[in-house]
Amino acid sequence: MTTHVTIIGAGLGGLTLARVLHVHGIPSTVYEADPSPTARLQGGMLDIHDYNGQLALKKADLMDEFRAIILEGRQAIRILDRDGSVLLDKPDDGTGGRPEVQRGELRQILLDSLPADAVRWGHKVTGARTLDDGRHEVAFADGGTVVTGLLVGADGAWSRVRPLLSDATPTYFGRSFVETYLYDSETRHPAAAKAVGGGSLFALAPDTGASGKWIGAHRESGETLHAYVTLAEPQEWFAAIDFTDAAASTARIAAEFEGWAPEITALITDSDTPPAVRPLNSLPIGHRWDRIPGVTLLGDAAHLSPPDGEGANLAMQDGAELGKLIAEHRDDVEAALTAYEAALFPRSATAAAEAVAVNESMGQELIKAFGPDAQGQGHGQ
Repeated sequence: MTTHVTIIGAGLGGLTLARVLHVHGIPSTVYEADPSPTARLQGGMLDIHDYNGQLALKKADLMDEFRAIILEGRQAIRILDRDGSVLLDKPDDGTGGRPEVQRGELRQILLDSLPADAVRWGHKVTGARTLDDGRHEVAFADGGTVVTGLLVGADGAWSRVRPLLSDATPTYFGRSFVETYLYDSETRHPAAAKAVGGGSLFALAPDTGASGKWIGAHRESGETLHAYVTLAEPQEWFAAIDFTDAAASTARIAAEFEGWAPEITALITDSDTPPAVRPLNSLPIGHRWDRIPGVTLLGDAAHLSPPDGEGANLAMQDGAELGKLIAEHRDDVEAALTAYEAALFPRSATAAAEAVAVNESMGQELIKAFGPDAQGQGHGQ
């Protein structure tokens, strides 16, 4: 009988699992490497989808709390050519199924919904092994260990639990984000603020599908613009840039967009923070493993793929589905894990293939996703 679940990683997926288990009266402990919930920024905005992420929140009985943090108007989408001309301008009419929230606020909702001692902070995992009795031992950097009969790796791309199940490791996808932030945009960066509009911006070159070069931005809470500059360059190319020198690295990244409209390149050149490079990695499409008693994975630990707006939603869906199945099969953990993985593998393989397609043909995929009736609504700036 299931009496306790050990979860590694206090991201959205692991916390959703812990919350759904708590709703069903099943205790769990989440071990997290960060020393506290505020130890680092939790990323920018997330669009939480009505077909996966929101369903997970319903299972977690947190929809009212979720609705309270939705940023109104942020489902607006603008797609610009590199000269600033509008390819698509889709306002937020309130009917979309992907409301935007700040990742940190969503995570806090999940943390607040758990017992005070459910998350153990400052527990960095160094490895895990299966014992002779079939249970699993997790080792921490401080020398401590924990032994459990049911272990869930929700510990992201570089999971320390994954080696119990799979030899797969993430590989570089061939592209990286360079992140920037512009604060008080309406007063200090009005041209960039106008280009971004009320929600999300995607600025593309005609050959985006081949070059992998584009600029995306979100209007976050307040007047903050959070930009993602995407370049399809090898890791060595980025390593040759001294990102500790803000002026020099900003100039180097901006040089890749020479000739683009100034209101777009301002998202690079006018950044109020030094540019930060984020390599994009992925696991093989269709990553799966043989059933090993008492251990499984969720989220990026199971199916890391290039970003396309689905990653957090899928992790939460994984956590909610696993929690529900454990509750339904609490007298037979293996039945729960078998059922979970039977649904997980095809779902995540489809999602990974779609993520690759979106990233390899960004412009066409975006316009297709938001509908042909949205095209031609822009009239310049």
